[in-house]
Amino acid sequence: MKKNHNFDEIILRRGTNSVKWDLAKDPHVLPMWVADMDFKTAPEIIGALLDKVSQGIFGYSLIPSEFHSVIIDWYKENFYFDIKEEWILPGPGMIPTLSAILRTFVKRGERVIIQPPVYNHFYDLLEKCELEIAENNLIYENGIYNINFEDLEQMASDPKTKLLLLCNPHNPVGRVWQRNDLETIAKICSKHRVIVVSDEIHADLVFPGHTHLPFASIAKDEELTAFTCGSPCKTFNLSGLPISYIISENREALNELLKTFEIQETSYPNPIAAEALIAAYKNGKEWMAELKIYLYENYRYLLHFIAEHLPKIKVIPPEATYLVWLDCQALNRTSEELCRTLLEEEKLWVNAGTMYGAAGSGFIRINMACPREVLSEGLRRLASGLRKFT
Repeated sequence: MKKNHNFDEIILRRGTNSVKWDLAKDPHVLPMWVADMDFKTAPEIIGALLDKVSQGIFGYSLIPSEFHSVIIDWYKENFYFDIKEEWILPGPGMIPTLSAILRTFVKRGERVIIQPPVYNHFYDLLEKCELEIAENNLIYENGIYNINFEDLEQMASDPKTKLLLLCNPHNPVGRVWQRNDLETIAKICSKHRVIVVSDEIHADLVFPGHTHLPFASIAKDEELTAFTCGSPCKTFNLSGLPISYIISENREALNELLKTFEIQETSYPNPIAAEALIAAYKNGKEWMAELKIYLYENYRYLLHFIAEHLPKIKVIPPEATYLVWLDCQALNRTSEELCRTLLEEEKLWVNAGTMYGAAGSGFIRINMACPREVLSEGLRRLASGLRKFT
């Protein structure tokens, strides 16, 4: 593929009110923590936003007519899944969308299953909604994570359990759940009348040899209430322009969810963000394809570097996302101690595995979505800091 986009370009983000770069007051800190890429988004998106802003009027806006059609086309072209317009409900961003689903379908004190080590905001959401947490810890064996289905069935069979919050592709361990995994989840949750909510924000960023299957494509074969939640924000580096959508064949459930959005005054997405979604899904596929090649090359660079300089560290092979999960258990130090040393002594900010639940103890997460030059410096600091414990 001919390369038309320069992912090696260094963008100076410090001093731009960037959460990633400006939250640490020390200007020498290199941030490789939050899921935020250091690349300019696709030029087609930038052009569409400039056109929208050039109108100079920012009044109340309707959802554009193309909003639904570009999502339908995107799923057909990328996931080979045919969806209908009435299955789609626009949302204000992934976190408020997940929050609205929880508040609509789970009552205070009821139980929700998550699968640690898992996205830390799942914990935050459940605590804020005053819901009980059931941890269906993933099984870690021979460097690979799998679902503990026996444990999942036991949890799902509890009458207090109302919902499973699924992460697919999984953050932080990088798994792309296979068809048999998703089918087993669907059967268990159908049997016990447990709702499935699938956070698929990393669905587009799947590496060679792996295929993302929207949970909605599996749920259609079961008697099951399920919501597939998508967004272009991670794929196209649009997290500051939050936008999302929910896919479900259960129109009655979507109508209930719409009422919650209306109560929260979030039923109309930001019009600028809506334009970004449309531009991304209409014209961003070439940029995305080049991004995925660059990210995979970054992964290969990271893998070889760690094999050479930190042989005690195990890299969990990411099947998707730009977040790499590192097994540091051989160093016999807590995740917090490792991350504190890296930050204080090397000025490298990465995430402690225990952010994602106790099952992440002994692991750290590092963001590789940056120019190769930045990644190289980050890995140099990582090696310098962790060698103290080898």
